[in-house]
Amino acid sequence: MKLISSITEAVGRTYLLQLHRLKRVYGYEGDIYAKLEHMSPGFSKKDRIALSMIEAAEHRGQLRPGIPVIETTSGNTGIGAAMVCAAKGYRFICVMSRGNSPERVKMVESFGGEVVLVDQAPTSKKGLVSGEDLCLVRDETLRIVNETGGFYLDQFNNQDNAKAQEEMGEELWQQTFGEIGVFADFIGTGGTFTGVSKRLKFHNPKIKCYAVEPEGCAYYAGEDINCPGHRIQGGGYGRHQHNVDKSLIDGCITVCDDIVVKMTRDLARYEGIFSGFSSGANAAAAIKLLQGPEKGKKIAIVINDCGLKYISAELF
Repeated sequence: MKLISSITEAVGRTYLLQLHRLKRVYGYEGDIYAKLEHMSPGFSKKDRIALSMIEAAEHRGQLRPGIPVIETTSGNTGIGAAMVCAAKGYRFICVMSRGNSPERVKMVESFGGEVVLVDQAPTSKKGLVSGEDLCLVRDETLRIVNETGGFYLDQFNNQDNAKAQEEMGEELWQQTFGEIGVFADFIGTGGTFTGVSKRLKFHNPKIKCYAVEPEGCAYYAGEDINCPGHRIQGGGYGRHQHNVDKSLIDGCITVCDDIVVKMTRDLARYEGIFSGFSSGANAAAAIKLLQGPEKGKKIAIVINDCGLKYISAELF
């Protein structure tokens, strides 16, 4: 263990856990390796991109003392950015849909961040953030950026998002000694899928990378979008994401709400992994692949965030 001078130095280099008890319960052939990003200091993989985007902006001269940092978020990036801004001394304004869990709001505020809540679209369900909701949040974000002259992180379009996750891909490669055969990831902004896939394929082009999406809202699978109000928070927006490099997609796999909820609970019950919906989606997709086309392979997934953010939701 080393002494660090800033909490930002604790971001990244997370543990990789091989799932054993889940294998006995579900009886799949092969192995699942879970990257424990929920153990990052801001409790999610988005700590990596928040730190990367802020430091890249500092390096380019776009961000300096006195300029506020502003972000559109469904929660995790806002929490990560609030943590980084607290450590660096920046004012942070987080623009979020009212559909997000209240725990996320409180966590951002605990780091000293300011939260602006945007009403959901008329057709949206309370507690479920749709693509339409995000459009409304983005509109309000741009208004605040123009009003304050702040720096907009813009995770959905910022290329530093995917670049930051290439580091995670390198860690996965090193931690598994290059034995990964498959990577599966739930599509949110697309930064993790693209960054990790790009790095893994750099080492071994034969590694198959799957885009994980909700049933009824599987844009990359080419399905009709008939269920935009699915319950899997943190992604599955039913539209193309700027950070998704479609050339890296070797296949698509869908997961249904009920299975994802059960799988998220099973990760806690059997493996001691207390996570959120998208982590359950990744585990469910991995098992589906190991029971089907990728039987016998070694699959890497990401545990995206911590279940503490979902205490008030149906998940637990």
